Amino acid sequence: MKLRIRHETRYAFETPVAYGLQQVRLTPKSTPFQTILNWDVSVLGGAKEVSYSDHNANHVDLISIDRDATEVTLVSEGEVEVTETHGMVGKHRGPAPLWFYKGDTELTTFGDGAQALIAQVDGETDLGRLHALSRVIQANVSYEIGSTSPTGSAEEAISAGKGVCQDHSHIFLACAREMGFPARYVSGYLMMDDRVVQDATHAWAEAHIPNLGWVGFDVSNAISPDVRYVRVATGLDYAGAAPITGTIYGGSGEQLSVQIEVAQQ
Repeated sequence: MKLRIRHETRYAFETPVAYGLQQVRLTPKSTPFQTILNWDVSVLGGAKEVSYSDHNANHVDLISIDRDATEVTLVSEGEVEVTETHGMVGKHRGPAPLWFYKGDTELTTFGDGAQALIAQVDGETDLGRLHALSRVIQANVSYEIGSTSPTGSAEEAISAGKGVCQDHSHIFLACAREMGFPARYVSGYLMMDDRVVQDATHAWAEAHIPNLGWVGFDVSNAISPDVRYVRVATGLDYAGAAPITGTIYGGSGEQLSVQIEVAQQ
């Protein structure tokens, strides 16, 4: 399937920016099952300083914000062709070693809440147990837009009993790692059936299973990713795969607006 994506991020400031530097992870990954037909990242009110690949094999554009800017617009757009794999991503390719994805983070710390979820998991195979884990998380933590923030931890979402795709992914990562699987966070795009325009990217998780490799699990939608999903960035948690991170000095009264369009080409 060919997908056309346009992602616009706009910042407006009440006072001029003195200095700003942003790491932008908005270019999809190139893989055997995901082909980038064309892609461009442009910025108004700033400049691309350098592009590089990080330890998670994410494409990163380092963008500086113009001094005294009061508006900055970042547009990432292009076409991607995705082949159906039923969630199978394949063997680990690095550059970070596989054991790296068993690491703990503040957002995925394993606690009593995650332990209670694991106690409900059954299954005779590794794949079966991970699918069961996904179902258990969805049954215990309802999807509710605006209920949490990207910086909320897995245990906080479990305690609240609600969250969004980032929370579902963090909970899955905490549990899967405790169950002995390397696991990683994925940020990307999802073509929805009922709309083209969206206001946020999507998130899901991947676990590495012996003899199968990486397999994707979208807890929020209770499926493994298909041709409607475009993988952009991966990491130990949201912080390592966030679309945009960085520092801005000055520029008080910041207002952020995001518009994303994902449609079949």
